[in-house]
Parts: sequence; C-alpha cells; structure tokens
Amino acid sequence: MELVRHKRRSRNKRQRSLPLVHIKMRDGRFEVMGTGAWYSYWRDPYHLLLTIPWSGFLGIMGLLYVATNALFALAYMAGGNCIETAQADSFGNNFFFSVQTLSNIGYGAMYPKTIYANTVVMIESMAGILEVAVLTGLSFARFAQPTARVLFSRVAVIAPQDGVPTLMFRSANKRRNQILEAQLQVYLMRDECTAEGQFIRRIYDLKLLRNQTPSFTLSWTAMHPIDESSPLYGMTPESMMATTSSIVISLSGIDQTVVQLIHARHTYSPHEILWNHRFVDIFFHTPDGNRYMDYNYFHDVVPLDFGD
Repeated sequence: MELVRHKRRSRNKRQRSLPLVHIKMRDGRFEVMGTGAWYSYWRDPYHLLLTIPWSGFLGIMGLLYVATNALFALAYMAGGNCIETAQADSFGNNFFFSVQTLSNIGYGAMYPKTIYANTVVMIESMAGILEVAVLTGLSFARFAQPTARVLFSRVAVIAPQDGVPTLMFRSANKRRNQILEAQLQVYLMRDECTAEGQFIRRIYDLKLLRNQTPSFTLSWTAMHPIDESSPLYGMTPESMMATTSSIVISLSGIDQTVVQLIHARHTYSPHEILWNHRFVDIFFHTPDGNRYMDYNYFHDVVPLDFGD
C-alpha cells in the first residue's frame, strides 16, 4: 500500500511539473502565448539556435568560441612551461596559442614542447573540427530555411457569385517567381457544445471552387460557395461573433527558385469578414489592348448596392 501511495505522489508531481499553456483572445482569434517565439525553445538547443535572431546566434557562437579557448588556455597553464616562447603563467599567451591551434593557423612562433602539451593540442584540434562542423551546419540550416512571401487580403468578403453567397479572399505571390503546385486549404473554426453539454472547438473544411493551381505567380482569389452543404450556411455576423468563429487559410507549394516546399498561413476573425461587400478589380486594360495589375487596390472593397 505504501508503494502505491508513493507512485501516486510521483505521478501527481510529474503532472504539476507540466507547463501551463496560456490562451488569449484577440480580435476574435485564439492565440497560444509563446507559440513560435524563439525563447520558447530554451529546452531544445538545436531549435533554439535555428529560431534565435541572427544577432543572438552570432553572439552565442562568439561566446562559445571564447569560452573554448579560455578552457584550453587554462589546460595549457596547468602543464607549466609546456609551450615554447610562451610565459607559463600568462593567460594571454596561452589563450592566443589556443586560438592558433583551434583555428589551425600555426604561425610557428609558439609550439608545444612536451607530451602533455601535444596531447592537449590533439584534443583541441579534434574539438576545433567538431566546432567548425557544427557551426557550418547550423549556419547553412538557418540560410536554407524556406520562406514564403505570400500576401493575403486584409479582409475576406461574402457576396453573391453566380447567384450563390460566396466567401472570397485574395492572395498574391510577392516574389517575382512561381509557386508550383500551389494548394489552398480553408478551415472554419468555431465554438460548439455537444449534446452532452461539453464545450468543444470544431474544425470544418471549406471546399473551394478551385483549391490548387499548377503555377501561382500573380494573384489568386479563392471562393467558397455558401450552399446547403457549407458549414457557413445559415450563419450571420452575429452568430460568427457569438461562436468565436475564425477562417484559417493554409497555402503550400514548391518555390520555383529553391525547389523546396513552402507554407503560408493566415487567419480571418469575424471582424475581418465583410458581408455584402466585393473586392475592387485590380485588372486594368491599356489603350493598346494589354492588361496589367495594380496592387494598390489589392485590399480595397466596396459595399454592394442592392437598390440598383
């Protein structure tokens, strides 16, 4: 019986040690505090070094370099007069000899003259190879991270399209290249209660008229018809506010330049979904018959006039 009580106390202690997750509501969006912040990876050094700002990354690498040389300088000093032309009690002389050894510079003015010093040099050379390999790998991984420069319209609109109320939003590729095999996934998230009275936040798929394109180069207006099969059917601005609804957009594709998979994400809160509005056209014609796009109107909308 005592053993069982001890196990139960240990399990409760482990449960209490789990971190608390803070959720905040802002403009109709659920935000998990700390998600995506670089300092949230302090227990995972690899991810920390990939997400920390470049100034912090270079600072940590510099501190590691200085600390490594300082440690080996103390090791050389512990061996007494083991470095030729270096003062045995001079931390500076031993430190800069360590710098030369770790960097494989080898000026020749200072060199090891005992078995102890040669052993430390051998260990430091191996440490230098590993340190350069790790630093090179981390730097390349930071540079090689694929990023998407996709612009989403500030608002989404709901307006009739071919006689059917349709949810629409715009996206644009801000780079002058192509996103190949681009795909859009749209989700509705809202609060609901089950038949048992349990609170739950459900996620529904919103089907688009076209959810993929072989080449996403300029602009893409996504459309979701709100018919009887749509989760948005029968909803109003008030019901969206009451259920804390949000529209989540996920875009993925292959960047033509780096040939890597990229992702972009956006969320529309109920305040950012305008009913009975439409987007201003961004396509224009020149006098000679050519067409061009003016992104100055990319976010602009106008209300529908049902009196006409």
